[in-house]
Amino acid sequence: MKKIQSTLFAFVIAVVAIAIAAPVLALDIGEKAPKTDVEMKNAVGEAVSISDVAGENGTLVIFSCNSCPWVQAWEERIVEMGNSFQDKGVGVILINSNDPEQKPADSFSAMKKRADEKGYDFPYVMDETSDVARAFDATRTPEAFLFNASGELVYHGTIDDNAHNPKEVEEQYLKTALEAVVNGKEVPQKKTKALGCTIKFREA
Repeated sequence: MKKIQSTLFAFVIAVVAIAIAAPVLALDIGEKAPKTDVEMKNAVGEAVSISDVAGENGTLVIFSCNSCPWVQAWEERIVEMGNSFQDKGVGVILINSNDPEQKPADSFSAMKKRADEKGYDFPYVMDETSDVARAFDATRTPEAFLFNASGELVYHGTIDDNAHNPKEVEEQYLKTALEAVVNGKEVPQKKTKALGCTIKFREA
């Protein structure tokens, strides 16, 4: 009997350990955004939350940074979409969750300079604990999460199908999703694989 109890106890411990170690799944389509009330400092020094920027037609959250070559390759397209779709009732926020001790190019002062130089008309904020990225289970820069007017996730993934050659883009995943949201239509492709650099998380 003691041997059976010991075996059962070991099994339970193993199951619990696996459960604890199992990764949190990314937000699923239809779910609401987490941590929407967390205030983060934007590039002009103001406290901004995801809720603050929510638009009447939807909200676009992109985890980004300064240093990643993938962000740099897509940046012009991200800025163009962010600026133009704000005028169409979509709230836009870029979130930098990188630890500047690991990536000095992602410091707050560098963010401010970047936003000014590249013409960001939307908030570019610092996730000072990386906890917002963890709550979204974001892992890449850039990684896009688009929510509709009801706050439900309708698109998650990459920007388009060719980061490094805009002229050869065939599938504009994010822009297509944004246009669908603005026009009250269903997003045709709701998930793509986020491509980019890994987020350099701060210690939990």
